[in-house]
Amino acid sequence: MARHTFTTTVTLSNGVPIETVSKLLGHTKMATTQIYARVMNKKNSEDMVVLKQKLDK
Repeated sequence: MARHTFTTTVTLSNGVPIETVSKLLGHTKMATTQIYARVMNKKNSEDMVVLKQKLDK
């Protein structure tokens, strides 16, 4: 449970790239990290806002 919390709440929801999280967790395969990384709807929405802002420039 701690890995799920760290991955989703502490790192990914604060903008840390999944590649970095993977290294922090000591994984050699991204698929292993993705097991722990449950991307929340809030993060998806925030990412889309950032993308829209970049495209509007």
